[in-house]
Amino acid sequence: MSFLQKVRVTDVRNLASVTLTPSPSINILYGANGSGKTSFLEAVHILGTSRSFRSAKVKPVIRQEQDSCTVFGRVKGKDSIFSLGVNRSQDTACKIHINGEVARLSSDLATILPLQVINPDTFRLLEGSPKDRRQFLDWGVFHVEHRFLQAWKRAHKSMKQRNALLRHGKISDSLIDVWDSELSQSGEEIDSYRRAYFEALKPVFEETLEKLSGISDVQISYTRGWDKESSLRDVLKRSLRRDYEAGYTQWGPHRADIRLRYKGLPAVDNLSRGQQKAVVCALKLAQGKLFSESKPFGCVYLVDDLPSELDRDHRFRLCKMFEDMNAQVFITCVDKSTLENVWSMESDVKMFHVEHGLLVEDSRAEQASAVPP
Repeated sequence: MSFLQKVRVTDVRNLASVTLTPSPSINILYGANGSGKTSFLEAVHILGTSRSFRSAKVKPVIRQEQDSCTVFGRVKGKDSIFSLGVNRSQDTACKIHINGEVARLSSDLATILPLQVINPDTFRLLEGSPKDRRQFLDWGVFHVEHRFLQAWKRAHKSMKQRNALLRHGKISDSLIDVWDSELSQSGEEIDSYRRAYFEALKPVFEETLEKLSGISDVQISYTRGWDKESSLRDVLKRSLRRDYEAGYTQWGPHRADIRLRYKGLPAVDNLSRGQQKAVVCALKLAQGKLFSESKPFGCVYLVDDLPSELDRDHRFRLCKMFEDMNAQVFITCVDKSTLENVWSMESDVKMFHVEHGLLVEDSRAEQASAVPP
């Protein structure tokens, strides 16, 4: 498994200077709202991706009256130890260091520290746009298919060029044909990777959801973004006039989606809020399981406010799954009692009290007294 051995955070929101030596297994961060629990998860996410999961802008992430924020981490891999460092400044500059060397790509961080986030935004997998579900799908494809990223970059470039021609007004047949060809090839390649990944994910998701909540009537399907009976090249040719009128490419891998239905109806409209959380948690857990099967190490889970909208039975089941996955998990909650008695005696559980931007580990005596005999 892959896990963080040490994390040092400087000037991320209300965390002025925090150093944590986490458990390679279960880590509980508890404290009042606004104490800094989610900010710590955010800092770990910056370490693994160079960006926040709470804000697209850098300025809100940096502590007030500071010019930049920094996160350092030591990651234990299967055979190696990596030192990661990410600095984000007010001028939006991003500096990434891996083992003391400058790295240009945030994807290099993701390869070393793969992260799964479960937080209120995870509901977007049900109620959000297709873009949210594509990002979920592409996270998995990126980590199991090394050719995916290059195909995605080619498709993105050809889409941008094709749309520029469509908006220009006068379309050159030779130019549009060049980008149609490139988009068709890269789009079909992306679809093949996504489809293969989805077919592997689907049964794992269904099994995970059944264990987590007992729900067995959720149907999940993948749509590639264009007519399933036609090649993308043919679809682009047929839709050229309408694309020209719209000013953008209407069909392609950028329209792919995952659909979730419950008893034949949209899941988001026909499941309770608790059932919806079970579904999105099952999606994330299934993706983590699939990742662990394809790699010699697992991903790190960042779970914000786990008790929210999950009753005790579902909390217990979810925590048991985390234990069985042998993954490193960081979980936040307000009241630690909601998560104290759900772990087995064999699990290495650390609890940290978060208050006013400071993290203090509970003593082992305190933790032992909380475990029932």
